[in-house]
Amino acid sequence: MKKGQICEGVVEKVIFPNKGMVIADGERAVVKNAIPGQTIRFAVNKIRKGKCEGRLLEVLKPSPMEIDAACGHYGLCGGCNYQTLPYEEQLKIKEGQVKELLDSVCEDYEFEGILGSPKQFGYRNKMEFSFGDEVKDGPLALGMHRRGSFYDIVTVDGCRIVDEDFRKILRWSLDVFREEGTQFYHKMSHSGCLRHLLVRKGVKTGEILVDLVTAAEDVAGLGKWKEGLLKIDQDGELKGRIAGILHTVNESVADVIRDDGTDVLYGQDYFYEELLGMKFKISPFSFFQTNSLGAEVLYEKAREYVGETKDKVIFDLYSGTGTIAQMMAPVAKKVIGVEIVEEAVEAAKVNARLNGLENCEFIAGDVLKVVDEIAEKPDLIVLDPPRDGIHPRALEKIIDFGVERLVYISCKPSSLVRDLVVLQERGYRVVKAGGVDMFPGTVHVETVTLLVRKP
Repeated sequence: MKKGQICEGVVEKVIFPNKGMVIADGERAVVKNAIPGQTIRFAVNKIRKGKCEGRLLEVLKPSPMEIDAACGHYGLCGGCNYQTLPYEEQLKIKEGQVKELLDSVCEDYEFEGILGSPKQFGYRNKMEFSFGDEVKDGPLALGMHRRGSFYDIVTVDGCRIVDEDFRKILRWSLDVFREEGTQFYHKMSHSGCLRHLLVRKGVKTGEILVDLVTAAEDVAGLGKWKEGLLKIDQDGELKGRIAGILHTVNESVADVIRDDGTDVLYGQDYFYEELLGMKFKISPFSFFQTNSLGAEVLYEKAREYVGETKDKVIFDLYSGTGTIAQMMAPVAKKVIGVEIVEEAVEAAKVNARLNGLENCEFIAGDVLKVVDEIAEKPDLIVLDPPRDGIHPRALEKIIDFGVERLVYISCKPSSLVRDLVVLQERGYRVVKAGGVDMFPGTVHVETVTLLVRKP
């Protein structure tokens, strides 16, 4: 194959997260966002060290196992690659991907497969919608990035991984700011105002938090937007109820949600969710699993791997709002959570009080630095790091504690595998592992791994 060449081939399989392996003219290429069994046309855009990568141009023939997409935005929006596959097939693909990754670095362990999400659609409790336009200088759009584009936004008012309350809030927000002529924030010129619409909802409680993120304090139509949301709520058009309406200013030039100051326009700046009989207070930007019902499945599996906790000191590193720590606290001697986001740590402390737990301590700071300052020594450690995994130096310090059991929860199996290599080289053995599908329709999957220290 040569760079720029147009090729056709059949997708043999997909390697995590979305790398389709295609055979074309007797040669192998990697094409992202394809589905096993599809016949595709692609353009070769990179050849390096004998490896060929291509860009998907067209699906010439669907996979024999494909079905109609439930969402009208499928193919345009950058998410939900697997939505045209029956859910059982999605789980099979993810199971194969995770097992292949683990098998590449682990021996003599038990793989327990992938547990499905209790809900396939409407499962997300959080969405970060972006303002922009679908085409250059087109009308205001609000939704997700177009597949393969850094700039174009697809209005996803029919998105199926959230419930109707999210869709109604999106539609109203788009309508009012279109009518007011409010401009979105342009990434290149750094002009304009509207950046993101953050919506969070408790699946168990029905409480909704809405946060408009803008580049400036003055927003044309802000008052009208707030009053309209309250009217939708008061008229009973929402299945849940609005607990708070916020306005956050983000002055960063980067395309990320950052809090440079938040005003509470109505209600409160938090909402509550319930997991496994416990109550959690969640602030706008603190980490909380985006699939509440799936999180219950995930944490049950983690608790099973943790095993006996009576009279033990447990470290919950990268603890977020303290969900895992509080699941283990009732029969533990003490649980210490470490999290770099201060807002999440404050919420974790509140949550512990809400649930009547007096043996939880939460510390704000980088795991790399904080673990040196903790007086207690752990009997076991639970790890739930961000997508990129654990900093190498932090991992060395975690290993030096010498605990008998480690439970590693990962939202990116490829990062997990990298860290497992180090853990096994330093005296740990992978005993068992399994996955939980927290993200139906998408390429993502959570993995839980139990490691024990070799004698």
